[in-house]
Formats: sequence, C-alpha cells, structure tokens
Amino acid sequence: MSEYFDRYETRPAKARESAFFRDMRAILKISRARAPALRRQLKSVDIDAISRRADLAQISVVRKSDLKEMQSETPPFGGLAAVRAMHLKRILVSPGPIFEPEGYGKDWWGAARALFAAGVRKGDILLNSFSYHLTPGGHIMESGAHALNCAVIPAGVGNTEQQVEAIHFLRPTAYAGTPDFLKILLDKAREANLDASSIRCALVSGAALPASLRAELESAGVAVRQAYATADLGVIAYESVPNEGLIVNEGYILEIVKPGTGEPVADGEVGEVVVTRLNSDYPLLRFATGDLSAVLPGPSSCGRTNMRIRGWLGRADQTTKIKGMFVHPSQVAEIAKRHPELGRVRLIVQREKEQDVMVLRAEGKRGCHADPIAETLQSVTKLRGKVEIVDAGSLPNDGKMIADERPAG
Repeated sequence: MSEYFDRYETRPAKARESAFFRDMRAILKISRARAPALRRQLKSVDIDAISRRADLAQISVVRKSDLKEMQSETPPFGGLAAVRAMHLKRILVSPGPIFEPEGYGKDWWGAARALFAAGVRKGDILLNSFSYHLTPGGHIMESGAHALNCAVIPAGVGNTEQQVEAIHFLRPTAYAGTPDFLKILLDKAREANLDASSIRCALVSGAALPASLRAELESAGVAVRQAYATADLGVIAYESVPNEGLIVNEGYILEIVKPGTGEPVADGEVGEVVVTRLNSDYPLLRFATGDLSAVLPGPSSCGRTNMRIRGWLGRADQTTKIKGMFVHPSQVAEIAKRHPELGRVRLIVQREKEQDVMVLRAEGKRGCHADPIAETLQSVTKLRGKVEIVDAGSLPNDGKMIADERPAG
C-alpha cells in the first residue's frame, strides 16, 4: 500500500508550481466574470502574466477580517463566490456571522490528503467530533473521510457519554476533532470501564497540541497528527509521520507576508499567512487569514515535496487603540518601508503617568538616525512617539508589529 495519497505529493517543486499557475489562470478567467469582488481584485492585472509565485505580489489581498462587511454589502458571500447560492451543497455559518459555501465536488475542503497522512485508510471508521451545527468543521472532515471510502460516525461536539458508548460498541479506528476532547473521551472511557482502544490514529485541529498532550494521547495508542484548517479555505496544511512542521496541501499556494500588508517576507521570518486556493466554486485569491506562521527550510523527510510551515504561531491582527486612535500593523510596516535602512520594527505601547506612550524600536544600521524616523512615525500614525534604534537581530522573529504592554484593566 502506498505511503502517499497520490503522486502529486512527491512531484518536483517546479512542476507543482507550473501546474498550479496554469490551472489558476484557467479558473480565474472563468470565475472573474461571475465573482464581482474577484473581478475588482484583478482589475488592471493581466491574468496570462501570472506564471510564478512572485507575480502574486501585484494582486491586493482580501482580508478575512473584512468578510463580514463585504458579505453585508454583497450577500451572501461578499462577491467572492463564482456560483449562485442555490447551486451549492451547503451554506454554512461561522461566528460573526460569516457565511461559507460548500460545493458538490469530491473532497471539496481538501481534507482527504491530511487524513491519509494521519493514517486513515479505506475501510476505517472515523469518529468525527467536529461540529456539524451550522459551522463547516464536521463537514470538512466528513467529506475527506468519504473521499477515502471511510464510514463516519457524525458525533459532533459534546454528548461525551454517548460518544464513549459509541466508541465501545462501534469500534471506530480513527478520530477527528480537537486534541483536548480526544483526551476527555479516553479519560471518560477509562472511568466507565469502556473499551476505546480501537482508535489508533487521529487528525486534530482547532486547539493547541502541546508536547505533553501529544505524548499522553500516543501513550494511549493513538498516533496523533495536526491539520491547519479554516472555515473559508478548508485544510491548508497538515502534519505527516515525522512531525516536521505542516506540509502545505496540494492545490494551495501559501505566502507569508508582513502583517497588515501583502508584502512577502524572507523564508523563516514570521508573518501573516496568505493563501490562494484553486476552487472553481469559491476561488479565494491572496486571502489573508489573520494567522501568523513561518516557512521551514526544505521538504519533509517523509518524501512529500511541498512547502512546510511551522504551524499556527498566533494572530496577525494586532490593531491597537492608542490615545483614542487605532494604530494598525500596516502603518508600522509603512514606516519601515519608507526607511529601507531599517530591519525589523516593533511599536511598543506602554503607560506612563497615566498616559499612553509609544516607542518604535527599530533595527538599524550603524549611523542610523532616529529623528527622521520619528517624523515618519507621527506622519503615518498622527501620534507622537519615541524611536529607539537597536542592533540588528535584537528584535524577536515572532511576527509582532505592535506589542501592547499596558497593564490590563
């Protein structure tokens, strides 16, 4: 039996990107006529000239944080969907509310590849503990399991005692859900003297998986792998057997950009995750997730050749109110852009004498002067602040553009 879902996982990187952009151009040419927001995004862009990753930088990003307003102005999907709502399989609702479409295509959310990498195979029975109520979670994993020809127990969230009984009698071999709920189920089964040993593998998402929890679950005989997924994009990246970061899913291009901007950062730098997904129903182009991550060097030792990322490293939206005015990460990035002699920058917000104060710490070359940078800081933010020039490499690589250090309360 193959250790890979299909041959696409191990193809050379150049072949993958060439095929991606070929298919993307074809989808965009059709979809832009049907999706007004996509059409605006592609205004003045020559689709035929988009042939490599670097070409994407000329296209503006669509921010997840803007979806609610976009959908209010152009219901139900903000002008991003290329099909009418009546032709969809499901219309789903996430908190906000934010509305997400689901089409009829096989493995529409891209979950099958992640489940396969986690050890799920044809004939397995999957206990799916993601929510089926309005939100996409349960449907994301179920569609992937069905693509693998697996039976699904649609357990959803909660009903712990019933789920434990179902495990005991139905003997599921795989689990999908949050890692902490899997621990709850295993603990509850032990307390009730019910057998949960049939579960041998799990694909988890939606919550942190610290090393201690992974070790505890694996000591119970469950091989645990993670997936990075969102309600808009489906499964973006997934873990394989060596646990060497998360491998970007096929059919996705992932960029890491400076938070609040569309400017790509160097590999290894922490920044905001921006994703382009090949989906003819909902062709999201440079969709800024609001999550932080970083690219890992080289391919995984498992043999899959797509880009790897470190996983979820926090939220990119660090918008902060200072002296009654909002300051955005994009403004801090603009200051650095105007002063190319600077490296990493970070705006520190503190309280002194019952007043907000801000200090821009900037990595600068020898002889770099703070005064012109302070003038730019005031020009961009409309607020006065100090500038401190610090040594190159002294600011942490964590993607933070704004650090609010004011005491809570």
